[in-house]
Amino acid sequence: MDNMDKQQKLVPGNVVELEVVRISDFGAFLNAGTGRTSDDILLHKAQQTNDVAVGQHVKVYLYNDPRGRLTASMRLPQMREGQVARVSVINTTKDGAFVDIGAERGVFMPHAGMRGRVRRGDKVWAKLYRDKSGRLAVTMEVEDELRRASRPATGIKVGDQVTGSVYNITEDGAFLFTKERYIAFLHNNEMTRRLKPGEEITARITFIREDGRINVSMRPQKEEAIGEDAGKILAILKARHGKIPYSDATAPEVIKDKFNISKAAFKRALGKLFKEGLIEQREGWTYLKAGDNSPDE
Repeated sequence: MDNMDKQQKLVPGNVVELEVVRISDFGAFLNAGTGRTSDDILLHKAQQTNDVAVGQHVKVYLYNDPRGRLTASMRLPQMREGQVARVSVINTTKDGAFVDIGAERGVFMPHAGMRGRVRRGDKVWAKLYRDKSGRLAVTMEVEDELRRASRPATGIKVGDQVTGSVYNITEDGAFLFTKERYIAFLHNNEMTRRLKPGEEITARITFIREDGRINVSMRPQKEEAIGEDAGKILAILKARHGKIPYSDATAPEVIKDKFNISKAAFKRALGKLFKEGLIEQREGWTYLKAGDNSPDE
């Protein structure tokens, strides 16, 4: 490799193998290949994972120190360019965020590469790439990569539980990548709360598609949900002095907005409360029967 080839590779974000040319009290200096000792790259003692000696070739990760000088670390990134992984957000700025890829410094994620708002401590799916200026960066646009990395769901059945993390949210719902590398779709109607990209959840399989993808739900089975939904309606009734302006005639979109359940689930829950003699309906309102309208302790 000639000096020109070596110079082209000595840029922040690259992993290279360089020779130790001298040792000082605070670290080792690596040959930058220019013939000028002033260009040698510092490998500080704090960035060494083991002792090094003159003449030894070491594999290092290159980055710029706070003063803009090219510096080396033996702590190598856990991702390579083009790879996808679930990474931690370590800081946010007005321009974007920095994520931890296991290297000495965080890697920048511009706003254009974000899916939704991210906060420090979040874990998100991200792909490592090199931007137009040649610097390493990450993006949360990982659909194609996860699609290629996925495998068809086998050996499972409807009703089983799977754990996965959100990698994309659309108008219709969220897409998850499970620990088994399945792609799962969670429709908005099957969510019990709002999700954010990177969040990990456990959900129930509701459908297995011919292509091996699965549909999932955060809601319990219908039999369990009736009791849960009925309890939610009862609690709201008690909190509102025993009456609410909703009934089995209320529009589905209103039910979804107010109770976060479908119209069918709402009617099943009302049916349970009717059967137990706890409620009655008059002129589009639902009322707790006398003796049942005091708020819970």
